[in-house]
Amino acid sequence: MTIEKITNLTLPPELSSSLATLDALQLAWLSGYCWSEAQNRQGGQSAVSQAAGALPTALQPSLQPLQVTIISASQTGNARKVAEQLKTKLVANGVEVKQVAAADYKPKNLADEKYLLLVTSTQGDGEPPEEAVSLHKYLFGKKAPNLSNTEFAVLGLGDSSYPDFCQAGKDFDAKLAELGGKRLLERQDCDLDYQAIADSWIEQINRLLQQINQNQTQNQAQTQTQIQNQSAVRSVYSKENPFSATLALRQKITARGSEKDVRHLEIDLSGSGLHYQPGDALGVWFNNDPALVEEILQAVSLHGEEKVRLNGDEVSIRTALLQSLEITQNTPHFVKGYADLVSKRELNEQLKTAAAIQDYIQTTPIIGVLQAYPLALSAEQLLGLLRPLTPRLYSIASAQDEVGDEVHLTVGLLQYAYADKTRFGAASSYLAQRLEEDGEVRVFIEQNDNFRLPPDNNTPIIMIGSGTGIAPFRAFVQQRAATEAQGKNWLIFGNQHFTDDFLYQIEWQTFAKEGYLHQYNFAWSRDQAEKIYVQHKIREQAESLWQWLQQGAHIYVCGDASRMAKDVEQALLEVIAEQGGLSIEDADEYLDQLRQNKRYQRDVY
Repeated sequence: MTIEKITNLTLPPELSSSLATLDALQLAWLSGYCWSEAQNRQGGQSAVSQAAGALPTALQPSLQPLQVTIISASQTGNARKVAEQLKTKLVANGVEVKQVAAADYKPKNLADEKYLLLVTSTQGDGEPPEEAVSLHKYLFGKKAPNLSNTEFAVLGLGDSSYPDFCQAGKDFDAKLAELGGKRLLERQDCDLDYQAIADSWIEQINRLLQQINQNQTQNQAQTQTQIQNQSAVRSVYSKENPFSATLALRQKITARGSEKDVRHLEIDLSGSGLHYQPGDALGVWFNNDPALVEEILQAVSLHGEEKVRLNGDEVSIRTALLQSLEITQNTPHFVKGYADLVSKRELNEQLKTAAAIQDYIQTTPIIGVLQAYPLALSAEQLLGLLRPLTPRLYSIASAQDEVGDEVHLTVGLLQYAYADKTRFGAASSYLAQRLEEDGEVRVFIEQNDNFRLPPDNNTPIIMIGSGTGIAPFRAFVQQRAATEAQGKNWLIFGNQHFTDDFLYQIEWQTFAKEGYLHQYNFAWSRDQAEKIYVQHKIREQAESLWQWLQQGAHIYVCGDASRMAKDVEQALLEVIAEQGGLSIEDADEYLDQLRQNKRYQRDVY
């Protein structure tokens, strides 16, 4: 359609009169929505129909009176997996289950839920996972519903080495009760080794619902086991059964003078059948540093060949420390347990309060505790103090349509000084230093359906990241180039120095020349006296950013959750308020609408 034809269009009188009744927030939201809807319809299917098609067909209430909704609020996939296990258990026993990710759940439906089960992780400073932000806002906002007809139960997943352990689960549980909901079961909190507690919680929930459902028909049990199955092709390899891939290439991509050591890794997946999409993460199982293992053994007076029982097998304590136990991330369980054994007044003085414990474990590694207060331990005592090793997740930095049977990572080596010695992160040092090229690394794909490119290739995207947060955006633009997508791409990236820390500089320049990077802004924080970050660039580009939003753009943010992501969100709110003529409250509602419509997505850690 030509510009002349567009300008000659007139709106029907009834539509014009309806628009006159809308306030500034509604008009601002409607503008971007209409653009996005128009683009999707050009692609052959509207966003509304696509969303509707993604939902399972609802059974008639008369077929199965007892209906249970399970919401998973997941950051790394663990909460979603527990929710799937819960669903499988309930469905097998004849309960009609609707399982939904928090990102896909409409908060306004809460008041209609009779039985609600919530499995949630916690991120950042005790905050809900990214996909549950809208649900959290709704429950804690002015429009929170009356839940007096709802019975609920909450399972929290967290990491006890961080402050505010399982805080999101605690907050959801308390608020659901405050709004009138009745607990089916008391809240349970799980640490990283969550499976045993989760299994027990699932069994208790199942027994309770079976008591409620004992007189109801179970004709639909078998069909319900197939509702909401993942349509993606699955490999036989998973977190529990990782693939032994080969490290094909490792290359440092920061300059020699950089304060950061960032490596580009290319891993060969040939023969695995593993498939991934831009936005997914690669799970990496790793071995601990042998030198650190020997330091720990020496500190507790063990020679390393002492036998322990681990996961039903008898292994040496050295093998357990190398392959199966977390020895870099300190935990309250470790310091409190060790303090009881060592009985040192000085150590106990530092552990008087929960806040003091958190401060201590954040500043003192496990080896630091052992060397400061040496004590001979048995192998079983040491085993009891340490938690199981868990894999690390890295945002994938490649598009499979571009690289085939490879997966690329952008890994920043974590290193810090403690007691006049340089210490390293366990997984990052394994990938960046200890794993040899052509060596094998155990990996799996962790899907992230809450960080996805728009389904319509004509939709513009705005990518905001700092440091290694650039990784998924490399995958995004690779994918758009591979499919010759017509949508505009805008990158806002920050790091310390232009000359030392411009990750993938040549590639971004090539994308720009080839027409796949249409706008870009860079924030080099240390190249001038005053530090400049990505949030400053967002404010500088306020007018342009607002125009892109009105054209239906999707916004993506990747990076540090505690600082960068919060500062970026504040900048976005200010831009929306200023450019849209909205109050901060209305701007917050506008941004939340973008989030609910999958137009504002974050991958933060």
